[in-house]
Amino acid sequence: MAGRAALVLEGVTLPSGRVADLSLGEGRVLHIGAGIPADECVDASGLLCLPAAVDMHTHLRGGRAQAAKEDWTTGTTSALFGGVTVVVDQPNTLPPLTSPEAYRARVAEASEHARCRYAVNAGVVPGADLPALWQAGAMAFGEIFAGPSSYGAAVPPEVLSQAFLTLRDLGTLATIHAEDPRPGVPENLADHERLRPASAEAAAVTAVGRLVPPGGRVHFCHMSSAAAVDAATGVGTVEVTPHHLFLSWEQFEAGDTHARMNPPLRSEKERKTLWNRWGAVDVIASDHAPHTATEKAVPFAEAPSGVPGVETMLPLLMAEVVAGRLTLASVIEKTAVNPARILGITPAGFGPGERADFALYPKISTSIDPDALHTKCTWTPFEGMAAVFPETVIMDGAAAVLDGECLGTEGAWLPGKGYIP
Repeated sequence: MAGRAALVLEGVTLPSGRVADLSLGEGRVLHIGAGIPADECVDASGLLCLPAAVDMHTHLRGGRAQAAKEDWTTGTTSALFGGVTVVVDQPNTLPPLTSPEAYRARVAEASEHARCRYAVNAGVVPGADLPALWQAGAMAFGEIFAGPSSYGAAVPPEVLSQAFLTLRDLGTLATIHAEDPRPGVPENLADHERLRPASAEAAAVTAVGRLVPPGGRVHFCHMSSAAAVDAATGVGTVEVTPHHLFLSWEQFEAGDTHARMNPPLRSEKERKTLWNRWGAVDVIASDHAPHTATEKAVPFAEAPSGVPGVETMLPLLMAEVVAGRLTLASVIEKTAVNPARILGITPAGFGPGERADFALYPKISTSIDPDALHTKCTWTPFEGMAAVFPETVIMDGAAAVLDGECLGTEGAWLPGKGYIP
């Protein structure tokens, strides 16, 4: 045990139920028990302490073309207030991250503005130099669009098959957006779901699975139906979003563009069935994809798909824990342990020497107020729903959010294992 800590969290409740002091120093856990002498102490009495989350699926926008939607400062601030200290940015940016030059520019932008740790994935398109992107620092590749979506064209099967071989040989992960939309332009939420049905999602997963070579690693993003989860289980790791767990298209007015996303919201019956697959889900990720209120205030057929969610992901799940409908252990597994394992990054934890990233939650729920969130897009599809937001967030052994204030932390880039400086 070290002689002095940088920070002691006093009287926290650990996931086991034990109440103890948590002594932190040099970004690591030093001791759990009676606090050791420290430079700073924070009273965390009565708060439930969890390893902070890794959100392995975010679209943080930024750049000249999309900064009005979100930028690295607002997106990562929103993440911290939601109990997330690591975000993974997706490559369907403008411009897309399909060249080492574009990739390095994206990382450079993040390095100036991010407030939490971040990784950046690289894109897969015909002709992309995947080894060069891997060496540039890509954490993983994708989401790769097996079906078209916002800012992402479908990758032909022959290109995808060759990419899987290359990525396997590099020893890296492919993340997949598996859909096969039917022709047509949706006019409302039910129509959108009809054109992107659960059966086609499951079939797309199966088709992608046939292309994965022995030893290849794939991760299926935002599975929206029980059939898709079933198809993906055993083929790759499985991700589900809060919006597919908590929302159905039947909860909204038919033409409400704020509920338009890809894959689409399913029926209330399908939503409840998806919860029955909770045990088969490896990861909960937000697919944080903000669009401005103005962009959403158009006829349904013209509206972009995507919703914000990095700040509300853990609070929604923690409300289920407080209500007794989810186990705390399963939430920690799917938001902190498994994402870190899949990505190959150091997990946060309570053992001596483990990364000291934590979020401290009260044991009562509030309701989600869009005016209290920190995303630049200023709205949420979860307005009014029960949530438990963290009161304190610790990153790298220091307070990042305390007493409702973000303390101006600086983010750090987490490059993939192929990075060559």
